[in-house]
Amino acid sequence: MPKPTTKGRTIARNRRARFNFSLEKTFQAGVVLEGWELKSIRAGKVQLVDSYVIVRDAEAFLLGTQISPLPSTSTHSIAVPDRTRKLLLNRREIREISGALQTKGKSCVATSLYWRDQLVKCEIALATGKRAYDKRKTIREREWNREKDRLRKQAFND
Repeated sequence: MPKPTTKGRTIARNRRARFNFSLEKTFQAGVVLEGWELKSIRAGKVQLVDSYVIVRDAEAFLLGTQISPLPSTSTHSIAVPDRTRKLLLNRREIREISGALQTKGKSCVATSLYWRDQLVKCEIALATGKRAYDKRKTIREREWNREKDRLRKQAFND
């Protein structure tokens, strides 16, 4: 029996990031995990809300990601749900992110966590914070698109 493929499956998505930030450039990064974290991720116990990336000593780290431990976690390891996790990126990508983070108003946020074959990958994006009027504009556009879809369905059914 062939092994089930897990290619391209989304584990968690940070929907608040798209609302609070204007996303500019995205990167795909590997995540250094412990064994209990991988089991918790398979069980779907992960949250990306308020996750962001920092660069320190030419290495990238993911902060703010919550991975809740399962009750069956091993007793010999101490499970810290919100520990700092190292991201695996190319040197060129780290330099680009580091340079962007030093400009005012730029930040780097985690937008999604997904499977790539048997590996867990994190999609991170360089972002600029939105102002209140930009958020209102986004809400207005989203509601208008929903209304257009409703009108199209109604016209199609009539």
